[in-house]
Amino acid sequence: MKPETQEQIDSLVKSNKIMVFMKGNKLMPQCGFSNNVVQILNALGVPFNTFDVLEDPEVRQGIKEYSNWPTIPQVYVDGQFVGGSDILIELYQSGELQQMVEVALAS
Repeated sequence: MKPETQEQIDSLVKSNKIMVFMKGNKLMPQCGFSNNVVQILNALGVPFNTFDVLEDPEVRQGIKEYSNWPTIPQVYVDGQFVGGSDILIELYQSGELQQMVEVALAS
């Protein structure tokens, strides 16, 4: 990955409490998995930012290297990689995601 791409991803992850790299954006998700993540975060009523990887092939590939995770969407909370759609569903159902985002937003 190019150093500029690494810096761009780093900046997005560190400057947003909840950051989602996804296909589309929170108003118009472009795949079912991205939509799942948006629906979960909306259900929690928390502020979050998105980056549309379809608009930037460098970031689309770079984020997979950055997290060492092969799929999109990717969710970061308080600078930490949490996971993709399936993991977010599990964390949401167990109540762990709610705690995680509350702690992040309070800090």
